[in-house]
Amino acid sequence: MVKALIIYGSLTGNTEEIAEVIAAELETRDIPVTVYEAMDADPEDLLDYEIVLIGTYTYGNDAEIPDEMLDYYDAIPDMDLSGKAFGTFGSGDDFYPKFATAVDDFEEQFIKAGAARVGDNCKINMAPDEPEDIAALKLYANQLADYFQK
Repeated sequence: MVKALIIYGSLTGNTEEIAEVIAAELETRDIPVTVYEAMDADPEDLLDYEIVLIGTYTYGNDAEIPDEMLDYYDAIPDMDLSGKAFGTFGSGDDFYPKFATAVDDFEEQFIKAGAARVGDNCKINMAPDEPEDIAALKLYANQLADYFQK
């Protein structure tokens, strides 16, 4: 049975809300989902799931990866994640010139680890309050589910 893992870092709660929407949609497809805040899991946990997702916000003017996500960022490229589908998502603030670039940074790490990119990463401006945000997140979750449920 295909299982999904979502690990996220959320300063304001926005990325946590995004993770919840994705998890709920995957569960409608009968995919069991485990959701952890970054500090409650370890990078090695990614090895136990077929669908692995990282959700992060982007920190500050310099578009940094948040401290609580650094262990994952550093560990992922050294892992063998071949055969796994990955997703990256996060919240950002379009006020900043570098919008949610930590999401892109994680995408690159997963590619280095051999995981399969399924669809484009998903970036939400602030919180997922708009109907189009929810629709995009559900579409994203369904693309990941479809990868294994062909």
